Amino acid sequence: MEGDILGSVHAFDVLGDPVRCRILELLAEAETSSGAVCAVIQEEFGISQPAVSQHLRVLRDNGFATVRPEGARRLYAVNYEPLRDVDAWLDRFRRFWAPPLEALARELAEGRRERRLHDSGQEPKERRAP
Repeated sequence: MEGDILGSVHAFDVLGDPVRCRILELLAEAETSSGAVCAVIQEEFGISQPAVSQHLRVLRDNGFATVRPEGARRLYAVNYEPLRDVDAWLDRFRRFWAPPLEALARELAEGRRERRLHDSGQEPKERRAP
C-alpha cells in the first residue's frame, strides 16, 4: 500500500468509522474474543451483535485484524502491517504538524517548570524567545 494513494484512501475508508476505530483500540490492548468486543461496542455504541460482527468482518477482510479459532471462541487481534503502511503514507505530511507540536511541547514544559519554581518560592528566569 505504501506509495499507493488509492490503497491509503481505501484504508482511511475502513478506519474512518468510529466503531471500527474503537474496535482496533480494543484489539491493540490484547487479543480479544469476538464476544468481549461485542459487549464493549454494544455498550458504547448501542449497536447490535450482528452489526459489531460486520465491523469485525470489514477489519478482517481489509487486513487490519486477524482472527483465530480457539474452541468455540474466535479471537481477534490487530494486524499491524496495514497500519504501518498508513503511517508511511502519512509520513509525508508530518512536516505540517510536527514543528507546531514540538513548539507546543516546549511551551508546556516551560510552563510546568515555571509552576514548579513558583510553588517552591523561586523566581523563574526570563523566558527564552522561541
